[in-house]
Amino acid sequence: MPANGFTTCLWFDGQAEEAAHYYVSLFKNSSIGRITRYTEGGMGRAGSVMTVDFTANGQKFVALNGGPEFKFNEAISFQILCEDQAEIDHYWTRLTEGGGEAGPCGWVKDRYGVSWQVVPTRLIDMAADPDEEKAARATKAMLAMGKLDLDALEKAYAGE
Repeated sequence: MPANGFTTCLWFDGQAEEAAHYYVSLFKNSSIGRITRYTEGGMGRAGSVMTVDFTANGQKFVALNGGPEFKFNEAISFQILCEDQAEIDHYWTRLTEGGGEAGPCGWVKDRYGVSWQVVPTRLIDMAADPDEEKAARATKAMLAMGKLDLDALEKAYAGE
């Protein structure tokens, strides 16, 4: 196995190239790589995009136009760890635009149905606090939210 990790394959029904460009536009350290096309006798229309290699935030992906057989669901999601409310707001807005869906507890589905968790790194620390009361207050507050509000989480954590 190559030493540089795994590549995540995302299955689309004709939107692989569009989706790859969308994800590259969301994150720094992102780029489009090789694009392959179906040939005569292949599963897709000859000349249409089969796969698009891309990197998003340093993570390797391949977008595959595999057809309508499979759909995304919440069983797989990607976490976006955010340092502040501005980052949370940015990713939440970008992921819900154009047909994305806001969900509970910091979860969102983008316009392609891919699930994301937009999470402040601070919440992970709060939830892991050995003071179970503080951790429980932060968790309870998070469970009542859609888009996470870092200030409200901090206040709940502090018992305010």
